[in-house]
Amino acid sequence: MQVTVETTSGLERKMRVVVPSDRIEVQVAQKLKQAAQQARIKGFRPGKVPVREIKRRFGDGIRQEVSTEVIQSTYGEALQQQSINPAGMPSIEEVKMEEGKDLEYTAVFEVFPEVEVAGFEEIEVERLSSEVTQADIDKMIETLREQRVEYVETDRAGQEKDKVNLDFEGFMDDEAFEGGKAEGADIVLGSGQMIPGFEDGLMGLKAGDEKDLEVTFPEQYQAENLAGKTAVFKIRVNSVSEPTLPELNDEFFKIFDVTEGGIEAFRTEVKANMQRELDAAVKAKVKEQVMDGLARTNQFDLPAALIEQEVNRMRQEAIQRFGGNTSNIDPSMLPAEMFSDQAEKRVKLGLLVSSIIDKNEIKPDDDKVKATIDDMASSYEDPEQVVNFYYSNEQQLSQIQGMVLEDQVVDLVLATARVTDKTVPYDDAVNREPATADEAEEADGES
Repeated sequence: MQVTVETTSGLERKMRVVVPSDRIEVQVAQKLKQAAQQARIKGFRPGKVPVREIKRRFGDGIRQEVSTEVIQSTYGEALQQQSINPAGMPSIEEVKMEEGKDLEYTAVFEVFPEVEVAGFEEIEVERLSSEVTQADIDKMIETLREQRVEYVETDRAGQEKDKVNLDFEGFMDDEAFEGGKAEGADIVLGSGQMIPGFEDGLMGLKAGDEKDLEVTFPEQYQAENLAGKTAVFKIRVNSVSEPTLPELNDEFFKIFDVTEGGIEAFRTEVKANMQRELDAAVKAKVKEQVMDGLARTNQFDLPAALIEQEVNRMRQEAIQRFGGNTSNIDPSMLPAEMFSDQAEKRVKLGLLVSSIIDKNEIKPDDDKVKATIDDMASSYEDPEQVVNFYYSNEQQLSQIQGMVLEDQVVDLVLATARVTDKTVPYDDAVNREPATADEAEEADGES
């Protein structure tokens, strides 16, 4: 078998393969013989059809089938012979298959880029540190109470945070418009769920009150026929209910699996959860800055085939996020442009991380793998069952090992990168996005 490889442009390669004709003819002869034994042709006894008759009738199809099989098998052999690792599937072109002649074809594919990772010392990372204070715990407990708020009907006029049940119908130039009518609608005043001015106009109304409320739709409203237009809503209030927060008692604590120990045990549980959230947020922001820094300081060509694969994967992820599946939604309906930038970033970071792991011969740290699994299991009712699940499931364990490997890469980069530590309040550490270099300079200039 003869193999020649040509670099066409960047990462693209054209590999011409020539397979000796005798390899083809032997397989064609075998398939013709098998077909003769199995064929049912009028005028011939079963198993007695002459090979020449099979060849006359089915020879071209059998030769095509053999050629396809040989191309599939010799493609891998040719890659191995040339020590080439392709990125993605090939395009098979310029196929020549004639009886008595060598089989020839060209495989066009991309190869992985040569990635030499550098520039760790140029990466800037702001590493946040924080602590969970008693005030933070108090605030979180209030948030948990508000998430489980109950509403009790009242005779007084509606005010902010009250829930108002009402019927309404919208009119524009004295004509009702589509989508502007509702009966028994619940609206929490001050929630911003309605267009500007609507909720404000409900303030001070009691059950049984009626009102004509004039509002203007935003210029960027989703319904183009209403955008920027003024409308009048005829409103009737059915009821007004005031919010009532649950008491901090054993019944409330039980919702969070705290069955004994009272308020102190509950606060301890809340703090533990907040600490996990804080640790995860700080870790994620450091990792994001490290990965962005690696991508920024290392430039190389990316295989288009890998980007296409990642785009398709992201299309499927998007469909699943919105409750669909590929059996009733064609992923290709989502434009590739929606995902191309993020797909390129994922592919680039994947190649960078793999290169760092290979060059530094990094292996997943067993202790860190165990600690990660233990931490994930700690939030479940039966942690031991969760731990056993991961260690008995090779695929799940491999995913955890991959996460740990990425963490070890981050640690390796941090050892050389320019790291600044900054202490911030809990809310900032959990919610604030990592500052860019430009934002940091602006902040310094303002201080």
